[in-house]
Amino acid sequence: MKFLNFGSLNIDKVYTVPRFVKGGETLSSVSCAEYPGGKGLNQSIALARSGSQIFHAGKIGKDGLFLKKELASEGVCVEGIYENGLITGHAIIQVASTGENCILLYGGANKEITFEQIDKVLEDFNSDDFLVLQNEINCIDYLINAAHKKGLTIALNPSPISKSIKNLDFSKIDYLILNEIEGQDISGEKSPSKILGYLLSNYSNLKVVLTLGTNGAVYRDNVQEYKQEAYKVKVKDTTAAGDTFLGYFLSMVSQKSDIKLALSVATKAASFAVSRKGSSSSIPVLAEVLA
Repeated sequence: MKFLNFGSLNIDKVYTVPRFVKGGETLSSVSCAEYPGGKGLNQSIALARSGSQIFHAGKIGKDGLFLKKELASEGVCVEGIYENGLITGHAIIQVASTGENCILLYGGANKEITFEQIDKVLEDFNSDDFLVLQNEINCIDYLINAAHKKGLTIALNPSPISKSIKNLDFSKIDYLILNEIEGQDISGEKSPSKILGYLLSNYSNLKVVLTLGTNGAVYRDNVQEYKQEAYKVKVKDTTAAGDTFLGYFLSMVSQKSDIKLALSVATKAASFAVSRKGSSSSIPVLAEVLA
């Protein structure tokens, strides 16, 4: 089996700040750096570094060719990345002294995906394979419907959350991996137990992983539930933590690992990511996590 990540490709411009800038305020940054980014790119690198065979599809402009090279250097197949976008998606990221981040995102070429590109890419995948999606590209609903018809296992990370997410057909999704804020927005509930209860009562097909930051993560499907405590580390940058978790979790379950082990490994991998600065550069390799 193999993974197809039809996902975003961004140029991340990261500013280290003493605190987040307020409305109407001008704040000097401590430092500035530029990295390959986008939830799609980060998740593909996490899947690759966790040992999975991963194909990335998406779109960039000529200003983003280095993103394609970055993925290729990680062993990701990049034939599905089109280079005819007007301008590559990018993000302005503030990282505070606490390690927390806030992000201003511009979709760019990520929002120029076409039905023709989707149909062409999906020709090479079948019911043995996984499709990974985030909410940083367009045509998500078309992708879900097309992949479901072919029998792919579909994993959705509904981030960044938007009103359009609620219009998706969750009955065609296998894995829903989301954080508390996203869970609250979709369900209208506030507590983790009620968020999970809402999702499973309405969509019994779902396998839900709800990440809870410093409180770890919870997995629930229609027959079982597992909780995983967070590993305590010194937090430097949380930018790619969720993407790292997702990549490692899906990689483990695709290898038929039990859910408890998948949760543990994914949480350990995310703890490595938050202890380092950067986005994709902070994602650990499998040997580090297992050691």
